[in-house]
Amino acid sequence: MIAEAMNRMGVAARRAAAALALTSPDQRNTALRSAATAIRTNADVILAANAADMRSGTDRGLGDAMLDRLMLDAGRVEGMAAGIEIVAGLHDPLGRVVAEWDRPNGLKIQRVTVPLGVIGIIYESRPNVTADAAALCLKSGNATILRGGSESFNSSNAVYTCLRDGLNAAGIDADAVQMVPTTDRSAVGYLLSSMGEWIDVLVPRGGKGLIKRVQDEARVPVIGHLEGICHVYLHEAADAEMARDIVLNAKMRRTGICGAAETILVDRSAAKRLLPGVAAALLDAGCEIRGDDTVTSIVPQALAANETDWATEYLDAIVSIRVVDNIDQAIAHISRYGSGHTESIVTGDVAAAEQFFRNVDSAIVLQNASTQFADGGEFGMGAEIGIATGRVHARGPVGADQLTSYKYVVRGNGQTRP
Repeated sequence: MIAEAMNRMGVAARRAAAALALTSPDQRNTALRSAATAIRTNADVILAANAADMRSGTDRGLGDAMLDRLMLDAGRVEGMAAGIEIVAGLHDPLGRVVAEWDRPNGLKIQRVTVPLGVIGIIYESRPNVTADAAALCLKSGNATILRGGSESFNSSNAVYTCLRDGLNAAGIDADAVQMVPTTDRSAVGYLLSSMGEWIDVLVPRGGKGLIKRVQDEARVPVIGHLEGICHVYLHEAADAEMARDIVLNAKMRRTGICGAAETILVDRSAAKRLLPGVAAALLDAGCEIRGDDTVTSIVPQALAANETDWATEYLDAIVSIRVVDNIDQAIAHISRYGSGHTESIVTGDVAAAEQFFRNVDSAIVLQNASTQFADGGEFGMGAEIGIATGRVHARGPVGADQLTSYKYVVRGNGQTRP
């Protein structure tokens, strides 16, 4: 039964993708704006569905971080609608000439953006991913098959209904956005292993276990990241107040997102100047600190860190802090323990920042800013389908532009090859 249902979805998605690629930007934008309106109109329905998911999640013993990702309120529902409208207002990513040149034989060659085709998206507890992912796929002319987690099944389906309303309002095949209608885990296995005929790329959004499974089992290309072990490095030229504020925000604004800082590195020459204020702010906010010997000598409340802490994505109110001798040691630590996601340096030294930018090989590097800016919305992309840490196709926030490929358009006037 699962195989039959999934294959029907694949056939419908491929058909819808072919038609969607030929729609006008205005038509796709109308669908997006209509979906946003439907979300606002049905906010009470969405919140009621989310309340049911929250009760179920509490009964199942979901942790606070997971419940925070699952929870919707009026502000988050409005944020979904507003995010879709922002995506609608972005430039059209299709049909852009990204390069062009003439050959000596008179051929005129252009590289032009086109949709990827059908995108499968597997995600866990965040119901807002339903809106963000579908909006970005629609904007970029891609059909999508969504498979949300069982935790958010009711919430995601309520949002999904609004998305289909938007497609219908714009006269677009509603199968351009589909949602797997079951929480049966075998559907995920089938999506990963047996739908290569229908799906062009997979994007996982969720915890390490889900993402690793997708990367290990998928039979089509995968865009995503495994972990978000993000660092904030406090250089010796860091301003103490700025360092405190950035670390507090990077760690504690939302502890359960992939852009949350997990390790703080501090130059030894500035440790006594910077650590007391940083530690006090973290402790006051309820954050547990695990540090090396120097950190525990400066911050008595800190627990002793071990080797595992440097390689841990806590996704919780826990942070590891290490004192390093200099910027080279900080970069070496990030290279060894980081996940290639997002790293920030706090410094007033331009040369140090440029060295950090050159030598830290992560998808996103920042100076004097919180790692929680690692987000497509904050980058002006309207939303993101995820953060990619690989080096093939897309890297960093994956927005509408990153969900395109290209083809070569070659114009001649009778040339034949000798």
